[in-house]
This record gives sequence, C-alpha cells and structure tokens, in this order.
Amino acid sequence: MSVLLKKPLFEDVSNKELAEQIEAYHKTKKKLPHWSKSANIYYPNKLNIEQTSSEITAKYKAEILGGKSLVDLTGGLGVDSYFFSKKFEKIIHCEISENLSVIARHNFKELGANNIISLNKNGIEFLRETKERFDAIFVDPSRRDSLKKKVFMLQDCTPDIIENLELLLNKSNQVLIKTSPLLDISLGLKELTNVHEIHIVAVENEVKELLWLIKKEALKELTIETVNIHKKGVQQFQFDYKDEQEATATFSNPLQYLYEPNSAILKSGAFKIISQQLGIHKLHENSHLYTSENIIHFPGRRFRIEKFLPYNRKSQRELKGIKANISTRNFPLSVQEIRSKHKIQDGGSHYIFFTKLMDATTSFLICSKTP
Repeated sequence: MSVLLKKPLFEDVSNKELAEQIEAYHKTKKKLPHWSKSANIYYPNKLNIEQTSSEITAKYKAEILGGKSLVDLTGGLGVDSYFFSKKFEKIIHCEISENLSVIARHNFKELGANNIISLNKNGIEFLRETKERFDAIFVDPSRRDSLKKKVFMLQDCTPDIIENLELLLNKSNQVLIKTSPLLDISLGLKELTNVHEIHIVAVENEVKELLWLIKKEALKELTIETVNIHKKGVQQFQFDYKDEQEATATFSNPLQYLYEPNSAILKSGAFKIISQQLGIHKLHENSHLYTSENIIHFPGRRFRIEKFLPYNRKSQRELKGIKANISTRNFPLSVQEIRSKHKIQDGGSHYIFFTKLMDATTSFLICSKTP
C-alpha cells in the first residue's frame, strides 16, 4: 500500500514528505551508493537529484585538481564538494538555494565531512566579497533557464562563466568548469580562454560530463583526456588538440578486426590521431570505424570480422530472418529501417555494421564480439 494512502506515520513528517524521501532514496541507490548506505541522509527534490553529479564522476573530478583550499561555486547537493574534501584541507560549498544549502550542510555532518564550510550564498558574490584566494575553483553552471527548460550554451547558463572568467582567475590559478556534454568543443574553445585540459567523461559509454580546466599560466599544449568508466574497468585515451589537426589517418578495407570507438572518443573528435597513434585503419573518412590485421588494446568495442559484403540485392539475402545486434555508421538507412526491411531480430551473438568502405561502397560487416 502506498505511504500516501496510509494514516500519518509520524507526528512531524507528512506522508507526502516521507514518500518523496523513499522515492529519492531508491533513485540514488545506484547514482549515490555512499549516500544511500549512510544513516540519516536527507534527500532534495527529484530535479536536484537529476542535476547532481554521480559518485563515479565526482571521484574522477577530485583527481584533476590539487591544493589545500577549493571553493565550489554552485555546490548543490554537495556530491562534488564531498569528494573534493577527500583531497583538499578546506572546502567552501556555496549554494544559493536556502533549502538545498541546509540539506547539504546536514548531510556533510552525517558523512563526517568536517572540512566543508557550507554557505547559503551566491558563489560569484562570495568571490567578489572575499579577500581570500583559493588553490582551486569548481563551478557547474545551472543548465536550466527561468522556465526550467534545459540549455547548454555557456551564455545561457547561470552563472555566466564568460562574463565572470576574469574574476575566477583573479581568485585562483586553476578553475574547473563542468558544462553540458552537448556543448561543441570548438565553440567552447572560442568562448573560453586559457583552457589547458578538456576531460570528456563517459559512464557505461554515455558521455556524462565535459570538464574544462583553465589555468592562469600561459598555455603550452591543450590536452584532451577521454575517459569511459565501465564495469570492467576504465578506457582512457589522451592526445594534444593540435596533433589531431595535423594527424593523417590511413585507410583500408576490412581486415581481421573491427574497432568502434567509445562515446568519449567520438565526442572528442580524435578520428585521425587514434588511427595514427594505434596503427589502425579507417574504413571511410566519415564512418569512424577502424580495422587491423592483428588485435590491439582499444578504447571502445572490438570485433572479429567474420564476413563483409557489398549491400546489394544478392548479398541482402543473407540478412533475412537473422538475429543480430545492428549498428550503422555513415549509411543511408537507419537501424529501424534495416530491421524492418530485412526482418532482422534483435539480439544474439552476431553484430552487423552497416557502413561505407574507403571506395564509398555501401557494405555490411558480420562480426562477433571480442573481449
């Protein structure tokens, strides 16, 4: 029976609030396991939970920055501040919402994070007023407009990072900015100055965070770090931004193995440098699938190619009624259209890639997955 339909269970807590806490607890079990396993944790509303970092990505961010003091300008529930507190001696957690600030302060106490000072204050205003300098600043601008609709352009977020970047760099030599995964990297580089590192963080092959490390010191090389955190480990690939611009990919028809880059690689645009660095060949300029004769370690999925055929009337007979996992890259038909046209069932041990080869021939590759 729903809690909402029962008689009041507690004198000081309404059944509505209790139901919201139970729902929030279940929503955070996977995203915030440390929180859900701790006693006396209080949860905010669903929107705040959706907007907060996961523990996985918060732990990653804590490894990027170093020093003794850090200010989190848009603290929210405080997940990032909590994990930064494991690396820094002093954390200032700024949160403009009084309700969320009270919740975060309560949870920090329950979690034993005694080196976090939680302030119910606008983070930018705090920086303007304080005489203190910090070893690091973290900011995660709100990506909701006044109507609560999602936005991702920097100038549409709150606070406006472009407008306040000079202030941030006057208060710290290193600033870490979290932006929407949808933000175009080249656009971000036009609007932000002194970007030293860009971290693209994916979890289970879904890009969750785009992190921009800005430093006051002169820029030497812009490094892009791609990370895909999954159950079996972490896939990482790092390159200098200029190297991708200058790299030359090689091309080949399908060989023994096929490689599909993870989502962080695809977001980074490392399409030529990955070919050059790993010694693998692209199937087509715009397909972003790679092949090699011998299997290699690769930041993405690996497959053994069992057969590849041109996509014509004769070869299409092999597709009828087959059970397979389907992907398309640079192909005129969608996955749904292919399944419908050839009556292909979903699942099974076969993986079929529909794509174009180096001579622009539309083709399909029948593969089996390789660990």
